[in-house]
Amino acid sequence: MAIVHYWLVAMRGGERVVEHLLDLFPDADLFTHVYDPRRVSARIRKARVRQSFIGRMPGARRHYQKYLPLMPIALEELDLRGYDLVISSESGPAKGVITGPDTLHLCYCHSPMRYLWDHYQDYRESTGWLARRLMPLAFHRLRQWDVSSASRVDGFIANSSFIARRIAKVWGRDARVVHPPVAIDSFAPSAQVSDRYLWVSQMTPYKRADIALEAFNRLGAPALMVGDGEMFDQIAARAGPNVEVRRRLSFPELQRAYATCRALVFTPEEDFGIVPVEANASGRPVIAFGRGGVTDSIIDGLTGIFYDRQTPMDLIDAIRRFERWQPQFQPQEAVRNAARFGPDAFARGILDALDHFRREGRLSSFASSTGPSQRTANHGITCDDNGALHSDLGMHRHSCDDVAAQCR
Repeated sequence: MAIVHYWLVAMRGGERVVEHLLDLFPDADLFTHVYDPRRVSARIRKARVRQSFIGRMPGARRHYQKYLPLMPIALEELDLRGYDLVISSESGPAKGVITGPDTLHLCYCHSPMRYLWDHYQDYRESTGWLARRLMPLAFHRLRQWDVSSASRVDGFIANSSFIARRIAKVWGRDARVVHPPVAIDSFAPSAQVSDRYLWVSQMTPYKRADIALEAFNRLGAPALMVGDGEMFDQIAARAGPNVEVRRRLSFPELQRAYATCRALVFTPEEDFGIVPVEANASGRPVIAFGRGGVTDSIIDGLTGIFYDRQTPMDLIDAIRRFERWQPQFQPQEAVRNAARFGPDAFARGILDALDHFRREGRLSSFASSTGPSQRTANHGITCDDNGALHSDLGMHRHSCDDVAAQCR
């Protein structure tokens, strides 16, 4: 088996998904454009990682985005002969690899590349004058390749219903939804809850920290805003005395901030959004802009409150509605809701997707020798008499091992 991820230069949501795919398929080879082992987890460093030629380009570890026009060629040069199963992890270019006719290629899509599609104008406006002039032609070609390479994928898995709709819009393909794994067991409710609101994210323009800050300043509401990024200095300078602004928290500090906040305020339109789930896992409600992946993870009127427009006044109105609604909030409902997004649910979803395409006949030689009632030694994966894949996932989140070995 092979896993293809766009670049491995930090630990964000996409890289956490790769970690859990490696837990499911520990013998998988890992392909990427650029690899910086100093900035990824020990689990990823343990894998066999192979870079495309992009990784050998000057300054690639820091300026990999500048090589975006070369990445389609780099993907097509990767040698994936001999692999039964390829899972591409797409948010940057990853799905465009060339696989054999008997290889199953699944794409786990965090999002079609935003800078090519719905966020294109925003990215173009934020670049220098030379890039603004070069982007229209270069990105036109990249969009053509992006759409054509979607036909190389046997099946798409989206990380939310929102991304499934994007996939249908951009690539004209259906997608199964498997939410990303959230470390819900790392968070727990607290008996002590403060009056302070919490905002946690990167302070980049589309995260809309400015909306949260203006709402907190106008209301005079005590708040903690946490996140680094190009807007940090601006946000810190404009913060009133009621707002504390921090670049980062240690993990124990973050756990405590979640568990003791009055509510998490979530202002961006995200592909999925792990932060609201972490807040619910801590027993706290969420006040969220009701667009994007958060509509999958938060239940309006039960584990949080939605608002309809990204404006300070709409957020202020939502906070006031929340304060009237807060006595009805039950922390145990939030914790129960967050349990839907744990690592075991992710593993089951991936196995169900494999089983779905296996039943559609997409696996070809990958499953041709699989007989009934077989079991991979010590790993808890079985094929029943009907050929369906099963795993003893309830025992341990790492118990589901190499499906490829089981079905070979």
